[in-house]
Amino acid sequence: MNKTSLLLRNKPLLVIADADVIVAQAYADDTSHKQVLSLSQLLEELGAHILFPSTAISEAVTTLQRKFSDPHLAASTLNLLTEPGIDIENIDEGIIREAKKLFDLSVSKHNTFFDCIVATVAKKHHADAIFSFDDWYSKLGFKLVSNLN
Repeated sequence: MNKTSLLLRNKPLLVIADADVIVAQAYADDTSHKQVLSLSQLLEELGAHILFPSTAISEAVTTLQRKFSDPHLAASTLNLLTEPGIDIENIDEGIIREAKKLFDLSVSKHNTFFDCIVATVAKKHHADAIFSFDDWYSKLGFKLVSNLN
């Protein structure tokens, strides 16, 4: 789909966010920071609805705190993602059970159970795209936001 056809849709684009884009948007030195900002602008122009799985928020905040040793950035990111108007998907037993079906450590140690949860949330909501740079989602049949334009 191109930008014009996306704008002409009858319903807003539904996008599920993954932790990697949350980190890339928050952490200015991330190699994907500029691309995330550009794609975020595109999603805003399209009027996209972004849904954040609670586990993606947890994973991103933990990454900012531990990997980048920046507790202030972690806290400010958490504050931003818990403001009114941010749509957070609670991860319940049903999502965990469905995500478990996708969890396969023999395929790659990089595709975590967190990723399985994001894919399950995307499937549950019939999402139009996943906001991530992880090609694993494409292999499952999902479109990435970077492939929308």
